[in-house]
Amino acid sequence: MYIAYFIEVGLLLVLVPWSAFWERNYFVETLPQVADLIRNNFVRGAISGLGVVNLYAGFTDLAAIMAARHK
Repeated sequence: MYIAYFIEVGLLLVLVPWSAFWERNYFVETLPQVADLIRNNFVRGAISGLGVVNLYAGFTDLAAIMAARHK
């Protein structure tokens, strides 16, 4: 179950920062000071990088389970 969690969270963290949903959220609307930070491409890239780490962890664990199953 945790493998599915890692893969799902990884996909969300990779894709959401580059979507329109990212710029229209609660924090941007209530805290205008945060808007510049959230719209910064470096912040988006850092969050997408965390998504890649989650995807890597999920697929690595999945591969380990698949390899153990074939033995």
